Amino acid sequence: MIRLTEEIESAVNGALADGVPMAIAAVDSDGQPSITFRGSTQVLDPERLALWARHPEGGLVRSIRGNPRVALLYRHPQRGLALLFHGRAHVTGDPALTTAIYEQSPEPERARDPERGGVAIVVELDRVIQRGAVIMERD
Repeated sequence: MIRLTEEIESAVNGALADGVPMAIAAVDSDGQPSITFRGSTQVLDPERLALWARHPEGGLVRSIRGNPRVALLYRHPQRGLALLFHGRAHVTGDPALTTAIYEQSPEPERARDPERGGVAIVVELDRVIQRGAVIMERD
């Protein structure tokens, strides 16, 4: 069962402010993996992460449309905390959810897209790994 804890939520939601933005890995249509930092990554609810993608036709969005499987990495060396999230991502078409994800993104990320030209991505989590061990997994 996936139930993100308050500690995980605090870590993920504070990652950019702490100087450790999360990374997301996806695979493009040519089978090439790509990793990018995403400062807007946030806990949407106990089973899902979300992020804002400023470019609605950018590489990440194209990749998840072809293959929704993604991995996200949180690593904060000073806290001694590292988490690997596996899940399935999609661009949400829900206007209210899109607005909420944008508005819950850190201010520096919103400032990079003040016209809200991007899209909101939701990641349905399948497993969470810490220190090489699965600590949560979807039923």
